[in-house]
Amino acid sequence: MVPDVVQTIKDAAQKVIQKGAVRLVIPGNFPIGCQPIYLTGFETNNSEAYDKYHCLKRLNSFSIYHNRQLQQAIRELRHENPNVAIAYGDYYHAFHWLFRNVQHLGFDIESRQKACCGTGGNYNFNVVRMCGDPQVSACRNPDQYVSWDGIHLTNKAYKMMAKYLIKDISVQFKCFI
Repeated sequence: MVPDVVQTIKDAAQKVIQKGAVRLVIPGNFPIGCQPIYLTGFETNNSEAYDKYHCLKRLNSFSIYHNRQLQQAIRELRHENPNVAIAYGDYYHAFHWLFRNVQHLGFDIESRQKACCGTGGNYNFNVVRMCGDPQVSACRNPDQYVSWDGIHLTNKAYKMMAKYLIKDISVQFKCFI
C-alpha cells in the first residue's frame, strides 16, 4: 500500500513540475500514533504498545516507514529535475517537536492527547459522535489543546507547527527569514 501511495504522490509532483513549478514542498505524514482518533481506535491495555509520550509505537513506525519511502521518492524527483527546488515538509518531526514541548508552548499537558471538541473515552473522541454533532461540545480553551476534533489540530497547534516547518523548509530552499 505505501509504495502505491508514494508513487501517486511522486506522479502528482511530476505533473506539477511539468506545468512549470520550480519550487515544491512535499509533506510527510504526522506521527499518527499520537492522534486521538488512532489512540481511541487502537487503544490497548498493553503498556508495551505505547512510547514514553503514550503514542502507539506501531502506528508511528508505519508513519516513519511511509516518510522514508517518500523521502526516497523526493531524492529521485530531485535527481530527475535538477532545476527544481523540492523540499520535504517534515510533519513528523514538527509534530513531535510540538508534542515534546507542549508545556513550554503553552498547552495543557493533561490535554495533549485529548480532542477539544469531542466526547467520551480517554481521548475525548468517539467516532460515532464527533465534533459537529449537536450533542458534542467544544472545550472553552482550545489554545490549551493540541487536537481540535481528534483528527485535526487546533489553530494554535497548526501555527506552532507552521513556524517549525517554515524554518526547516526555508533552509532547504536556501532562503533565510
